[in-house]
Parts: sequence; C-alpha cells; structure tokens
Amino acid sequence: MSGCAKHILLIRFSSLGDVAMSVPVVSAFLEAHPNCKISVLTKKQYAPLYAHLPDVDIIGVDFKKELNGLAGLFSLSKKIRLLKLDAIADLHDVLRTKILKFFLFRHSFLVVDKGRCERKRLLNGGNLKPLNPMVERYADVLRELGFEFSLDRPRFPKPTVLSKTMQLHLKKLAKPYIGIAPFAAYNSKMYPLDKMKEVISLLSKDYSVLLFGGGSYEIKIIDAITHQFSGTVSLAGKYSMEEELRIMGHLRLMLAMDSGNAHMAAMMGVKVITLWGVTHPFLGFKPFAQPMENCLLSDRKKFPLIPTSVYGNKYPKGYVSAMATIDVADVVKAVRKTV
Repeated sequence: MSGCAKHILLIRFSSLGDVAMSVPVVSAFLEAHPNCKISVLTKKQYAPLYAHLPDVDIIGVDFKKELNGLAGLFSLSKKIRLLKLDAIADLHDVLRTKILKFFLFRHSFLVVDKGRCERKRLLNGGNLKPLNPMVERYADVLRELGFEFSLDRPRFPKPTVLSKTMQLHLKKLAKPYIGIAPFAAYNSKMYPLDKMKEVISLLSKDYSVLLFGGGSYEIKIIDAITHQFSGTVSLAGKYSMEEELRIMGHLRLMLAMDSGNAHMAAMMGVKVITLWGVTHPFLGFKPFAQPMENCLLSDRKKFPLIPTSVYGNKYPKGYVSAMATIDVADVVKAVRKTV
C-alpha cells in the first residue's frame, strides 16, 4: 500500500506515557516517508507532545465535555470521514477504538498487536524474557501498510531557547541540570520518599535538580523538598506540558519511575534512569532508546512474582514495598555514571 496510502490517521487516546512513545515512531516514519501525511487522534491535553513536529495534524478530543458516549463517537467518526484518509492505524485497541472501527467500516483500519497473550504468560510466571517493545509494535502497524522504516537512528528535537520566565526561575542554578520525577500512578511503582530524599540530597551537591510532578499532593511534597535541599527547584504545577518538554530538552538526565515523565524525557532525546517496582521493562514499556542498564529493578529474589501487572495496579500482599530493595547508593551511582 506504500504507493497509495498518503494520509494516515493514528489513534492513541491515553495514557500519557503511551502517547509519548508514539512520537518517535511518527518522527522516524515521516523522515523516511516525507511525502506522506500523518494526523494523530488523541486527547487534547496530549497535543503538546507533538509540538516539535509541525507537519503532524493533531485532532484533540475531550470525551467528558464534547464527545461523550456512543453519540460522541459517532459524531467523531463523521469528522474523521471528512479527512479523506487512506488508512487508519489504531495504536490503542480499546472499546472506543473498536466502536470507531465499526462506524468507519469502509476505511482501511489496522490495529496494533499489544501482545496480550505474551504478557499474560509472563505475568503468570512464564519465562522472563523481553517482549517486543511497544514502540516497535506501533511501528509494525505502519509497516503493515507497506512502509519500511527503522527506529534505530532516531532524530530527537533540538533544545529550544527557554522563555524569560523559565530562565529567571532557573537563574540561581549554575550546575548541569538533571530532572527527577519522584511520583507514579501507583505506590507500587514509586520509590519510597525517604529514600528519594536521600538521593536528592546526594545529587544536589553535584547537579542542579529540577523536580517534576503534578496534582496538589505532589506539588505540596515537591515544594517541601526544595526547602530541604539547596540546588533544587520545583517545576510541579508551574508550567504547561509544552513548557515542561522544553525544559526537559535542556536536561543532562531524567531520573523517573515507570511513568509518563520517563517517556516524555526519552522522546526528547534525554538520557533516562528508571526505577521499577512491581512492573518490569521486559513487558515492553522501557523508555525509548534507553539501554537496559538504565533500568534499576527491585529484588526479584525477595519478590519473585515480579512483574505482577502491566500497569502496577495489581500485586500480592507485601509487594507494594518492593522498590525499597533498590539501594540509594545504586541510584546515585547510576545517575553519575550516565550523566
């Protein structure tokens, strides 16, 4: 189909990390096939992830306010029909996209293979070996259309000049910047705060530490940390996603959980150290273009059932504290080695 598919719609509504992982795929595709057009259907709040790719059209949706229920999806399908698409690539494969596929039955509609059976075997105690990364699964959907391209030599966005407000905010920080995103969606994926404070205390002696987070609870905790340790600045709740991405482009390294911030930093070409609890990078969600040695894992001898779930929302009793087995000294060593 490579000779005829000129306008392709990619669908990925959530979550933040999953949408961020689609960005380097689109970038590599367009570099290899500049005459093709890509549109991306996603939630409005994730549109800034594609801001550095001006040729990509973003169709931002709000399912709560604008496109609720079946009627909303039918209305969305009518808008999609007006795009004159040659193919639709579903990178999500959830109920919403299945319904859209039904409404758009006349379109060429390809669906990502999430490897659900492979994941299930791994989670049920199967041989712990790396599954095909999600970024490659996304790319495979486009390859099914007949387009050849590789993710092996990614081109990342170049750092852009920070606004005067950002420059003023970071003015007192003279050392190289590293980012730390200490939170995750579930406690089972979050490094204990007391240990993270030790990490921040040690790293802030050699680097300027920019702390990322969102939501009132995270902002409160992060602001308190900045008052404990000099050389740290809170970005939590102070900037838009597009502004945070711009700042990430100036980092020497990001230290994060298995979370959206890790994937955002990776798509900007930043080195990323990730800490893993009851999830595992072998499930396919290792940040893009990061070596396995940058993934610090919980002790599977003490917690042999890891990985217990894909997203960290399911785990046996006692496993919520698995990340405490990652030593502070090992985290600091990994950061210093990688910066």
